[in-house]
Amino acid sequence: MYVVTGATGNVGSELVAALAAAGQRVRALVRTPREVPGAETAVGDLNRPETLEDALSGAQGLFLMPGYEGLRDTLALAADAGVKRVVLLSGGSAAGGDLTNAVARYMIESEQAVRESGLPWTFVRPTAFMSNALRWKDQLAEGDVVRVAFATVRAAPVDPYDIAAVAARALIDDGHEGVIHAVSGPRSLLVDEQIATLGRVLGRDLRCVGLTDAEARAEMEAAMPVAYVDAFFSFYVDGTLDESRVLPTVEQVTGRAPRTFEEWARHHAAAFRRP
Repeated sequence: MYVVTGATGNVGSELVAALAAAGQRVRALVRTPREVPGAETAVGDLNRPETLEDALSGAQGLFLMPGYEGLRDTLALAADAGVKRVVLLSGGSAAGGDLTNAVARYMIESEQAVRESGLPWTFVRPTAFMSNALRWKDQLAEGDVVRVAFATVRAAPVDPYDIAAVAARALIDDGHEGVIHAVSGPRSLLVDEQIATLGRVLGRDLRCVGLTDAEARAEMEAAMPVAYVDAFFSFYVDGTLDESRVLPTVEQVTGRAPRTFEEWARHHAAAFRRP
């Protein structure tokens, strides 16, 4: 039995499907009762570890999301329940060790908690998600222009499908204990290249307009705490995080090449259709 936290999110939902396709029993952790295809469900909250005992009962492996206040207590419960393997979704910023950066800090502290739990662990550190493009849906419902922050920054975005495929192998197979899997997609792209690809898939002539740093900061501060805005500016304006490198990890772990952005766009084209 494998317990998947964040089971309805971009990576978690793909991981549930990957484990189920591999013939594994899956238990999806959800905050409110609901059905999750391919899994039984357990209701619980990572910020309230006392709600997780039933979810962890009989589990041999656990997939964890980072950044939760109750992470250490959750790991202690997992050890008591007999969990043999933990896979943590982390991020590339953890490698820099910068505790002054709000995003990097919660990744670093989550990794530290897992290391200190005494449980066998694997960390998966992906680059930017291809699914971040879903943030453009509202703009594309209104027209063919997409205004984006950090338009000149290259990244090798990765499909959550491939992140989940790596996580599934790390849960099921031996040989991943104590390993950090840095995961990327197959190509380094600018945002306007992603938008052009999406336009071809949708049959639309889309155009990318880069925001100034001042415009980007104003929009971001309206949507998230300033500490997180500062973190992203550190990554993408100051250049403290490089997500442009194309890494071989997906193919090495899964035996197949990672999906391209065009493949991701074709799988998710319906999300961008105009009402």
